[in-house]
Amino acid sequence: MSRTSVFLLTALAPLTWGTTYIVTTELLPPGRPLLTGALRALPAGLLLLAAVRTLPRGSWWWRAAALGTLNIGAFFPLLFLAAYRLPGGVAAVLGSVQPLLVIGLSAALLGQSARPRAVAAGLLGVAGVAGVALVVLRPQSAGFDVLGLVAGLVGAGSMAAGTVLAKRWGRPDGVGPLTLTAWQLTVGGLLIVPLALAVEGLPPQLSVVNLAGYGYLATVGTALAYWLWWRGLDGMPAASAAFLSLLSPVTAVIVGWLALGQSLTPAQVTGVALALGATAVGAVTANGRRAQPSCPAMGHSTGSDTSDCPATQLIEVGGGQGRGSRPAARYTASMTAMLATESAGGVSTGAPRSTASANARS
Repeated sequence: MSRTSVFLLTALAPLTWGTTYIVTTELLPPGRPLLTGALRALPAGLLLLAAVRTLPRGSWWWRAAALGTLNIGAFFPLLFLAAYRLPGGVAAVLGSVQPLLVIGLSAALLGQSARPRAVAAGLLGVAGVAGVALVVLRPQSAGFDVLGLVAGLVGAGSMAAGTVLAKRWGRPDGVGPLTLTAWQLTVGGLLIVPLALAVEGLPPQLSVVNLAGYGYLATVGTALAYWLWWRGLDGMPAASAAFLSLLSPVTAVIVGWLALGQSLTPAQVTGVALALGATAVGAVTANGRRAQPSCPAMGHSTGSDTSDCPATQLIEVGGGQGRGSRPAARYTASMTAMLATESAGGVSTGAPRSTASANARS
């Protein structure tokens, strides 16, 4: 498959995640972000696990647990905490730093140099998301809660670290992206369930509309989207995939405009253009070098060229010895409370409407 095809298919994941906000606000019960996270991750993970019928072996027990924690189990609650304690626009900008974090981690863990053009594109993406999200803030609402700021940054860092580690570790022999997706979603969901019960209590009685919303998020927004994401990560650099995450807040804005008839301000239109430009520049820059293949564990192979993998190079150099309210007018303001999760990796926990409504009224 060509790089362009891989890129376009992978882009479907953040485009799908961009629809999460409207589903959450229009179809799901309010004030249950952790429940939303649990019902997105665990059913999807168990469904995929039943389909692949494969469990981790050896070191992949702890690797799958680490990836599931970073990408799902820790990411959901951290972004939920940031969304509650910060104005939505501030949380969105914190989430949009993920491409910059991936560039830095790729240099440290994958040996990929941080190109100045890619760093500039990352800064451009932050500016674009700021134009999309911060335009709805007012001076009296732009507070800075230290815990919220830390949670937002750590959440973005958690997803960035999970993306880079997944690239470094690759997959064990005979295991495809679907199986790796199943492992991570199951682990993440199992971590979130007890937290949701402790913080939010038992779930309310769910209507048919609620069930339809959760069903969409679990199947299309999570199982399918995450499979496309991890499948695409095999064929492109981690930094290139990270820039695709900027498509999520852009999609959320466009969906709100089309579905709810909201009007877009000039600042938001400019922000959308900047975010799209950053995605294109960042992806092209990252793809300028030969894509780093997913590196298998020692003694395993993914079937792709692994000559650039540290383990392979160690064996070659060492002679074979290596170490093992729902009107359109409210949509724009309330959407920002969710943009943080969308722009930071595409997983949304359902930011509370109360925070968004306060921003809208201020």
